[in-house]
Amino acid sequence: MTILPIVPYPDPRLNSAATPVTTFDTALATLAADLLETMRAAPGIGITAPHVGIGLRLVVIALPADGQVRTYVNPHIEWASPETARFEEGSVSMPGVSADIDRPARVRVRYQDLTGAARVEDADGMLAVCLQHEIDQLDGLFWTRRLSRLKRERVVRRFEKLRRAA
Repeated sequence: MTILPIVPYPDPRLNSAATPVTTFDTALATLAADLLETMRAAPGIGITAPHVGIGLRLVVIALPADGQVRTYVNPHIEWASPETARFEEGSVSMPGVSADIDRPARVRVRYQDLTGAARVEDADGMLAVCLQHEIDQLDGLFWTRRLSRLKRERVVRRFEKLRRAA
């Protein structure tokens, strides 16, 4: 397994929609394993192939609460609850900053596993938030675009300050 270089904010690749995966082979499984290692090294709890500059619809999530590694190929949200929940979000591409974002509290996600088999998963809590956050990234919607203009500007200024200090 390899730790891959993460695409840093504000790289324009983070605003590009990813292409659906059509080949389910050992290269895809290797990429998923590399994403997991990269995410753990970052550290983070979710990562997409676009975060490492690969424009494919592939997500890896590992929540600290259960330690289970979840891999989603070509995920899309099929249903979202009208109720919302607020969680703190950030990105491996923009380390050191975060902000609270309101999202649907529950979602149903249709996706494929690494073999190409179709799957459906209902999620709530942190998993629902992570799925929405990472699927947004696959759609070219960087997390800060979910913030008001004022909050987004504050987050970007904080990140730029951290980058200059590093």
